[in-house]
Amino acid sequence: MKTEEFLIELDEEMLDYFREIAEEMVSRFGISRAEAVARINSTYEGARIEPYPDLMCHEMPDYWAYGLYFEPRDGQLPYGAPGEDLSEWEVRPAPPTDSHVWTIPV
Repeated sequence: MKTEEFLIELDEEMLDYFREIAEEMVSRFGISRAEAVARINSTYEGARIEPYPDLMCHEMPDYWAYGLYFEPRDGQLPYGAPGEDLSEWEVRPAPPTDSHVWTIPV
């Protein structure tokens, strides 16, 4: 099912999983829920996501949150370890605010 929030076909459990990814970005990086959902939509719109548990579920939602928020460096992403200095990592630009991927009002 598609929702007004995500531009991806998701079953109920995968919808919860994607909401957890968005919540990770909000709580870890201090961005708005609208931006978190826009980042997800920008990356996954049109992707074929299988019903829960899709292959991506072998990773925790925070793994995907880091990949949606930071640019990889030498093929690596930060781990989110306690005390890890994230200031050295380059943040991916958010989608343009006039893009259709912003489905939640800012």
